Amino acid sequence: MHNEITKALYEMFPEDEKNDFYHAYIFLKYPDHFVYHLSQAGGLPAERPQTKLDDDVDAMIQAAVWRISETAATHDTSTYHLKVVKLRDAIQLVTQKADVRIKTPDRVMHYKQARDIIINNPHSIAVGECACRAISKNPCLPPPMEVCLFVGDPYTSFIAEENPKFRKISQEEAVHILQTSHEKGFLHTAEFKKELGRRLIAICNCCSCCCVGVQMWNILEGQVPFIAPSGYVSRIGDNCSGCGICLDICNFNAIRMDEDSNKAVVDFNKCMGCGICEDKCPDGAITLQRESSKGDPLDLEELLRHQK
Repeated sequence: MHNEITKALYEMFPEDEKNDFYHAYIFLKYPDHFVYHLSQAGGLPAERPQTKLDDDVDAMIQAAVWRISETAATHDTSTYHLKVVKLRDAIQLVTQKADVRIKTPDRVMHYKQARDIIINNPHSIAVGECACRAISKNPCLPPPMEVCLFVGDPYTSFIAEENPKFRKISQEEAVHILQTSHEKGFLHTAEFKKELGRRLIAICNCCSCCCVGVQMWNILEGQVPFIAPSGYVSRIGDNCSGCGICLDICNFNAIRMDEDSNKAVVDFNKCMGCGICEDKCPDGAITLQRESSKGDPLDLEELLRHQK
């Protein structure tokens, strides 16, 4: 079984990209070490994973991380990036009944290196430890921190077989994890990676206190374009009571309190349209609305309908 799964992962890559297999192999086996080195490269505090790697493997991970960092500056070169998705759209990604193969339009994923949605065997889903929280000095979740979802084969079967921190789950369990994460105030992101077939590979449930990507996005104020907004933006109505709950839960620091009106105000440029504030507002004063300047949503139902 081990050799069959590894062979399937290797055969996923076209002949001219076979070298990406080695990156994929170590990424799936040691995601915590990958994220640790990403944190180090970004100057973020992090706890080194307890598992000791061979020096050559660790050097390979560091080299891969530096390549990711060096290519992150533009949409044309970025090899590892995220798309913010609403809860409804995240659920669609884990509940497909048939294989999915979509070349996403520029307005959904305006990246060149990795943008396709290819889900082979959509019932194959693995959940495992969040690498960002695992290396955080003060993680917001206790172990086992199972909020990272890999969707589709061959990488899902590979990570479930080769990484002891991941296991196969049903689509129903995946939906439950997404809903529970949403209730906790975690935002959903679809993860794309060039070195794993130039496609969607996972759905992360992120926070601003542990997630390396969100932390770096906020520190750099979005100047390095490795996260794409959902295609929506939050709007606050006149019935805002000024309770301030939305300020505390916004993962992108996109809401402030207006001193004159004592009402919440959305920073249009910072808002990524995750929808957490809409669902958490006790006054029902926040709505998520489509916004053309934020691109289009990663809405499988809509994308599949346009593809026919």
